[in-house]
Amino acid sequence: MELRVIEKTDEELRIEVAGEGHTFMNVLKGTLLENDDVAAATYDVNPEQSGGQTEPILSITTEGDADPLDVLESAAGDVSEKSAALRDAFEDAAA
Repeated sequence: MELRVIEKTDEELRIEVAGEGHTFMNVLKGTLLENDDVAAATYDVNPEQSGGQTEPILSITTEGDADPLDVLESAAGDVSEKSAALRDAFEDAAA
């Protein structure tokens, strides 16, 4: 997975997430929205209206002193933990 920061301020982050589709982006967006410091989280994959862009663009807006990069790092860790828990539950059920 390749990440490219498009725009970053103290409260906003727009980042391109190359190689990912709706499945991962929806999980990440949902996890971001569970964080009380996140005012908004969305992504866009719209090649026809954005000059041929096909990679998802993730947008995060935070509240207070929360840095959007820190919030993204935390959400990515949460996604990883949830994935591991799902994998473990699946393996236990299959055993």
